[in-house]
Amino acid sequence: MLGICVLSSSLASAAAQQAVHAIEVAKDVWFVQGEAALGSSANRNFISNAGFVVTEQGVVVVDALGSPTLAEELIKEIRRVTPQPVKYVILTHYHADHVYGLQAFKATGATVLAQAQGREYLTSDTARLRLEASRKDLFPSIDENTRLVPADRWLDGKETTLKLGSFEFLIRHVGAAHTPEDVVVYVRERKVLFAGDLVFRGRVPFVGQADSRQWIDSLGTLIALKPRIVIPGHGPVSENPIPDLELTRDYLVYLRKSMSEAAANLEPFEEAYARVDWSRYEHLPLFRAANRINAYNTFLLMEQQVPR
Repeated sequence: MLGICVLSSSLASAAAQQAVHAIEVAKDVWFVQGEAALGSSANRNFISNAGFVVTEQGVVVVDALGSPTLAEELIKEIRRVTPQPVKYVILTHYHADHVYGLQAFKATGATVLAQAQGREYLTSDTARLRLEASRKDLFPSIDENTRLVPADRWLDGKETTLKLGSFEFLIRHVGAAHTPEDVVVYVRERKVLFAGDLVFRGRVPFVGQADSRQWIDSLGTLIALKPRIVIPGHGPVSENPIPDLELTRDYLVYLRKSMSEAAANLEPFEEAYARVDWSRYEHLPLFRAANRINAYNTFLLMEQQVPR
């Protein structure tokens, strides 16, 4: 199971194409929202969020969206807002729905920053096979000209501060969580947190083979920051962020608790899954698509941790 938010178009709804449209969520901070859906040729893989901050010396973008065409639309939105050039693109992690737009930003001369552990995924068979599948499933937005783009600067430290104009961007490595290379970006001057896929607002996250224990701990760290606004990797922007951070955290805690009990009792997964009360989460978007595989992967993880 891949912890990637782009899945086969055969599972996706044939939604009408949604335009990339930026809204200002704080002074100089802009946000675009993808659909709460699986990636498909119909939605052009526009299933994740991105954002940008306009400074006096240029623009900082967080995440590059899920196809070059989407990234080109985002660049047009940036140019609608400001004549300032895009100086940096910061990646929260190297999953397809966040990085397939990178080549469009590289064409503008932007410098790409990402956490160093992203190199392992970028050069993996998993990344290569995912791109091959996406060229079929997400065509024509993803085609033979779409390529994986490495960072220009790989970040090794726990925290990196990027200064541009009067802004400071705190780039904090919070993985291994959703991925080993997860970072969040905190805009100090506006108290805005770009949380990447540590936060799926108003929907069930894709857990995959993530380190859910570290993910839970990292969410606790984000809660302690007390941001005024959180821009999640998926879902609407949050102006009351603590409950949204807590929803993702509580879901992960519940997965681990319920599947840990089943593994400790040597209960078969199918029986355990049927027994668990999912009523708090079953109304959320993508519950049917994500919850069962989330539970199964967590069950396998908990089985490995049961004392023998």
